[in-house]
Amino acid sequence: MTSTTSDRQAQLAGVAEGEPEVREYRPDRSRKPLVVKVLVGLALAGFTLIFIYPFVWLISASFKPRGEVFDNRIIPDTFTLENYLRVWQEAPLALWILNTVIVTVLAAGTVTISSAMVAWGFSYFRFRGRGVLFGVVLATMMLPGAVTMVPVFLIWNELGQVGTLTPLWAQNLFGSAFYIFLLRQFFLGLPRDLFDAARVDGAGNWRIFAQIALPLCKPALIVTMIFEFQASWTNLMAPLIYLRDSSTFTVPRGLKAMLDQFAFGANYNWEIVVTASVITTIPMIVLFFLAQRHFVQGITMGGVKG
Repeated sequence: MTSTTSDRQAQLAGVAEGEPEVREYRPDRSRKPLVVKVLVGLALAGFTLIFIYPFVWLISASFKPRGEVFDNRIIPDTFTLENYLRVWQEAPLALWILNTVIVTVLAAGTVTISSAMVAWGFSYFRFRGRGVLFGVVLATMMLPGAVTMVPVFLIWNELGQVGTLTPLWAQNLFGSAFYIFLLRQFFLGLPRDLFDAARVDGAGNWRIFAQIALPLCKPALIVTMIFEFQASWTNLMAPLIYLRDSSTFTVPRGLKAMLDQFAFGANYNWEIVVTASVITTIPMIVLFFLAQRHFVQGITMGGVKG
């Protein structure tokens, strides 16, 4: 303290005698050169165009007649709405969308609840072998889907569920290793004293889980539901394996059937295929924009707590 005061007095004395005051130079790192900002902006704009171009092309092709679908023009020479009228006549698209909504809602809801329950058990309860058991759960993510595809099919076949929508969502009743890991990280970030206080007040394990832990982890639950909703909406492999009748097709399975019918047949009606693809993509875009705030919040909190 005395040395600092003496140095400051000597500095003031030098200024009083006419010597310039020496100030420490601290570069302002918050200010970036204009050239760097322009280059970063151009790079981001370029990558944005690269990513959105396929979807823009898909939308443009849906408004073109058959002969102009692949002319690679963003603005159609011949603008028509006939494709959006024909697609509902050529295929039961409304039924396929309804089936997909049923599957995705059930799959997202069941996997969120079941994964949250398992994750809560791994984060709250203390028992011997907890770490080893959690490691085994995470190890299941290393198993390729092809390894369990045949045994799972045989199980559903014995249960008589092949040809129905049940195998597409009922497997989520047992949780998912990735979602269990994600939700466990959120539960570990919650103050344990809060749960201990609730237990002192007479709350049981289920009440603590349902009324305290789940509301505090709402962003993580929303992220889990969005991930699974997107995965189930675009899942093609499972419908190809289990669905036989067109009345039970989901959107991906229906698009595959339309592709087989129109793209490789005698007509080559690609305009119907791209139009159906646009219609079935719009719900996912709307869902992301509606849940964007919760999605970003959940990802951010997961990165901080993880």
